[in-house]
Amino acid sequence: MEVRVHFLPDLVEPEDLAGRTVVVIDVLRATTTICHALANGAAAVVPCLEIDEARTKARIVTGPVVLGGERQGRRIEGFDFGNSPTEYTAESVGGRTVVFTTTNGTRAMHRAAQASEILMGAFVNRAGLVRELRTRSRVDLVCAGTHGAITAEDCLLAGAVVEGLLEAASTAASIELNDQARLARDAWRTVRAGGPLAAALRECQGGRNLIAEGFDADIDTAAIVDRFDLVPRLDPRTGRITLR
Repeated sequence: MEVRVHFLPDLVEPEDLAGRTVVVIDVLRATTTICHALANGAAAVVPCLEIDEARTKARIVTGPVVLGGERQGRRIEGFDFGNSPTEYTAESVGGRTVVFTTTNGTRAMHRAAQASEILMGAFVNRAGLVRELRTRSRVDLVCAGTHGAITAEDCLLAGAVVEGLLEAASTAASIELNDQARLARDAWRTVRAGGPLAAALRECQGGRNLIAEGFDADIDTAAIVDRFDLVPRLDPRTGRITLR
């Protein structure tokens, strides 16, 4: 198995992801929120790059639909929800399609459009994701970052996934890692040995941004490891994220 980590979407060319399994990571908060929405019965999540695109798609989606997303961390005017995972409850999204746009996460998804499959990764679904990836031969973990800057929270999740794959492998030598994967793994090992994950996430850039905007509780939600046994998948043909 070959496992590569990319600390930012811009550090890998879209064509270099063609034919590979790509995991998009935006721990704070897009991929965590998507996991919550689908775990709570959303029919699908439709990621959009731009606000106007989201509004247009919401008008043409068949069946019940809600708009969710953020810009600069805040809910977009006229949208039903922001980007807090706890907003996406069974009562609010069950049976509905969520049309969704965020500052960083949906852009990382767009970068992976040529992949053979696109999965969503967060701490809340880490174990399920690792189990799924064990059967793949070429895996790329793409960290969303924030405004073009590397963020530690995404790198830590990438490292946790790498560590999980190494633990599940027959031998560590059977998994080939790029340097960013090794760095992410080492960072995860350090954090895992140092105390609660939520405390580490609060020190990351994404965590500091959320605290400044008053979304401290979202950090605790994102730090619940293995909360859901599911793996969201984005079908590039339909543009919909669903559960298999």
